Amino acid sequence: MSQIHAMSDDQVYPPVYLNQSPEVSNELKKMTAFIRQEALEKAHEIHLKADEEFAIEKSKLVRGETAEIDKQYEKKFKQAGMSQQITKSTVANKTRIKVLSARQELLDKLFQQAQEQLSSRTSDASAYQGICKNLILEGLYALNEKKVAIRARKADYEVVRKSIEDATKEYKENVKKDVSVELDEKEPLPEDSAGGVSIVGGGGKIDINNTFDERLKLLESDALPSMRLTLFGENKNRKFHD
Repeated sequence: MSQIHAMSDDQVYPPVYLNQSPEVSNELKKMTAFIRQEALEKAHEIHLKADEEFAIEKSKLVRGETAEIDKQYEKKFKQAGMSQQITKSTVANKTRIKVLSARQELLDKLFQQAQEQLSSRTSDASAYQGICKNLILEGLYALNEKKVAIRARKADYEVVRKSIEDATKEYKENVKKDVSVELDEKEPLPEDSAGGVSIVGGGGKIDINNTFDERLKLLESDALPSMRLTLFGENKNRKFHD
């Protein structure tokens, strides 16, 4: 087995130099020590430079990875926020739809009840006669013609004839004009209607529908906003008002 031995002066300094004078030999040793010292310092400098570059590169990698993690976190945070916002919006919309549906159901019931009660208004002949008189007068004032026709249910003919007499008399007193009002028995109103009359003028071209059914439809359309306000209060989300 080979053995490793430390180098002797003969090996470090070749024989050709060993025969030199002591001064030359010392000078060579000094030069060798100087070169060795420079080599060590250079090696140390290279080592420090390598450590510095490693630290810089490591710092870059850490910053890059940290930035990527922050970016991913921010992305996920935004996605979670959007998901939460969508969920809240969905729940709010479903709740709003349920509330609106319940409100509309209540309004529909109210108008249904009103529709059912309309027929009862014809049971009192005296009161119904007064109502028909006012409905006819409204049509006479609106048409302002010399001759008009009144359409009604067959069951109401007797009451409507009296209403026509009262309305004609009042119209002449107020307007100071004669008017001919006839009951059109050729085209009666449907028997399943709730009551009321239809005033026809303009040679049959103008029809003022003053039946109970039509008046309820108008009421349902025109009075709906005020009914909503009365029943449910003011809508805070509404920006514009009529």
